[in-house]
Amino acid sequence: MDRQPHLTGELLTLRPLRKDDWQALYAVASDPLIWEAHPANDRWQEEVFRTFFDDALTKGGALVAIDNANGEVIGSSRLQGHDPADGGSVEIGWTFLARSHWGGTYNREMKRLMLAHALQHVERALFRVGAENWRSRGAMEKIGGRLTGDTEMVHHAGRDLPHVVYVIDREGFASGPLAA
Repeated sequence: MDRQPHLTGELLTLRPLRKDDWQALYAVASDPLIWEAHPANDRWQEEVFRTFFDDALTKGGALVAIDNANGEVIGSSRLQGHDPADGGSVEIGWTFLARSHWGGTYNREMKRLMLAHALQHVERALFRVGAENWRSRGAMEKIGGRLTGDTEMVHHAGRDLPHVVYVIDREGFASGPLAA
């Protein structure tokens, strides 16, 4: 599976993250309100976001979101943790969008594009969401994510933070709210 595809929808284009995206992406990420409900709520700080950005470049699978209307960077997401065993899975996450693009429309298209691509190659996509991040949990439910009941601890800045796991599989995608 190509974890660095170029995907184009009506509202946005997703393309592989590049080193020269730093300034534009940090301009979006530096808004503390984007991260207020997120377990890593300090990610708006330049040093913390630099670590996040460098990790995305190193691991691959990071995609930058560009608004088709004006060509501006509006956020990013990742395809990570590709596991081809047992039908295969990939994790979709680390998503954030500029507040000007909140409200579901852009996130919905981003996830639809990423899922349509990924589910050609794997049976299911996993989403790890901070247990207390009600904004992201609500967004997952709107796009048809099914809560698995699994809780995992994710290490960030010297802390272990609880996350819940959602799944969207091929069947759920084909019959769910993101179906074409």
